[in-house]
Amino acid sequence: MAAKNRGVQRYHRLQYAVLAAAIIILGRLFYVQLVDDRYEAMAAANIMRTDIEYPMRGEVLDRRGEYLIRNRVCYDVMVVTRDIPKEGFDSVRLAKILNISMEKLRRELRRAGPNSRAPHLVVGYLSQEAKLIFDESDFRGFYTRFRTAREYPRQVGGNLLGYVSEVDESHIRRWKYYAVGDYIGIGGVESAYETLLRGEKGVSYYAKDTRGAIVGSYEDGAHDILPIKGTQLTSTIDGRLQEFAEKLMVGKVGAVVAIEPSTGEILVMVSSPTYNPDMMVGRQRNTSVVEMTRNMRQPQFTRALKEHYAPGSTFKLVQGLIGLEEGVLSPGDKYPCNNGYTYGKRTLKCHTHDSPLTLRRAVAESCNAYFCYVFKNIITNPKYGSVKEGMRRWSDYVKSFGFGDKLGCDLYGESRGFVPTVEYYDKGYDGRWNWGTAMSCAIGQGEMACTPLQMANLGAIIANRGYYYIPHIIKKIDGKDSIDSRFYERHYVKISPSNFTPIIDGMWMSVNDGGTSKAAKLDGWDVCGKTGTAEHNRRDENKNKYPDHSTFLSFAPKDDPRIAVSVYIEHGGFGSEIAVPIASLIEELYLTDTIQRQELLKKVLDYRINYGYYDAKQRKYDQAHPKK
Repeated sequence: MAAKNRGVQRYHRLQYAVLAAAIIILGRLFYVQLVDDRYEAMAAANIMRTDIEYPMRGEVLDRRGEYLIRNRVCYDVMVVTRDIPKEGFDSVRLAKILNISMEKLRRELRRAGPNSRAPHLVVGYLSQEAKLIFDESDFRGFYTRFRTAREYPRQVGGNLLGYVSEVDESHIRRWKYYAVGDYIGIGGVESAYETLLRGEKGVSYYAKDTRGAIVGSYEDGAHDILPIKGTQLTSTIDGRLQEFAEKLMVGKVGAVVAIEPSTGEILVMVSSPTYNPDMMVGRQRNTSVVEMTRNMRQPQFTRALKEHYAPGSTFKLVQGLIGLEEGVLSPGDKYPCNNGYTYGKRTLKCHTHDSPLTLRRAVAESCNAYFCYVFKNIITNPKYGSVKEGMRRWSDYVKSFGFGDKLGCDLYGESRGFVPTVEYYDKGYDGRWNWGTAMSCAIGQGEMACTPLQMANLGAIIANRGYYYIPHIIKKIDGKDSIDSRFYERHYVKISPSNFTPIIDGMWMSVNDGGTSKAAKLDGWDVCGKTGTAEHNRRDENKNKYPDHSTFLSFAPKDDPRIAVSVYIEHGGFGSEIAVPIASLIEELYLTDTIQRQELLKKVLDYRINYGYYDAKQRKYDQAHPKK
């Protein structure tokens, strides 16, 4: 009886085990079929290929509607190694069609991995002609993917416009939108407006037969998603003027920025040396990047936006405006100049000119001594009770002009420049300093530093008699009624409009009445200008000082300003020597639509500066980093 019961128990346990196994199997089958989509995806991969469809990138026009950046058709060549026939393919012929080495082809196949279902980029920028030959050859496992590449009709504005490059791991980690093989804007407009220019990717599904060959669209394209083309942008740049300014800057290191005062629109932004943006398109891009990285003159560096320069004598305009506003200066005040200004054991030298001078004439003649008197009177103004409070007030005035902070331009990488403050001097001199410590600031030297964009913006402020719009590079976004509202807001400086009159008169006299800017005169256009010669600390191997920097600030016409220009030439000598002619020619072309002064044009085009400073840096770099 006991044996019979044990048999029944074993039978029931077996039943329970079979039932449990059946439940597990059924449950797993339910999960696989209705919950887990991995096996469905694996099955689909055997009968379907998924292709990312890249949109045409948005193009960029200049303010006249001419292309600065446009697209041309090209293709990526992809491989799915699982679909390569077992008997192989004609690798020599494929490498020849793709114009790559056998080593490159083998390397990409290794990276793709054996028997992989994932598409892998073999090579990009295949021309339409090469694609036709590729298609006729029927390399199973390899296929092409539509792309567009950039081209630049004027071949200008390399560091202004930026370029397009394949994403790296940092881009993929930072933004979910991007995957391996995607492209992204690098620098300039391409980077700043990337989210508009890139468009939206699409997806296409293709059916495959049992051998892996594509037989057509999957389910007649019912699941495909069309790509959305990137947004077209109209820039504020005048393409012809940009091209002209870049030609004028050949052989010089520095920057040119021109702004339309009434809108803040940037007409020209040149950083010299620059590069032909076509160098950054296609397979030559990596070589171009390496070459520019080795170049100590840094053609890829946007000096107009990022470099810190001493403003030099152009800053005297700000000094005069602050003095007028503070009531420590009136237009008729005269100060002497005996080839400079002496305080303590130091002397700030000045060139020879008539003495004493009134404010207007001091601007026209660019007198150092005059503005040292003005600066001292601002800083030591008795109503503030101390030099520190006077300095604090002065710094606030200067910062209201946009110095010492980012202006908020719509391009990335803008530098702040530097305006010295009470805290700065307290830290550097342990609190023991006086008005003479900061005297170099009177003429835009010493600790003062600004960008060429900030200097051009100063020209716009003076032209507008006391306000500016944030300088910007994009004028119109296709499909939108306006750009960012912040670019339409007026920013007022802490100077009354009436105080600009004597300063503007002095700038007019500098050009039209025998001043230091007389080379900028354009008959009938009432050009206003201010020269500057900025000192620096650069010396050669023998400790000989390199020539000073040449700078010029201008706007025209006087009473209806259409353009404000800042030019900064490293080691160009006096402002009148090379900065004035460059700015004047730019104004002539913009205002008159032609160049009549052909001799001046030839002089500027032929003008070359011996940049021993950069040559010495280049020799040291080449010795430390020999080419491989």
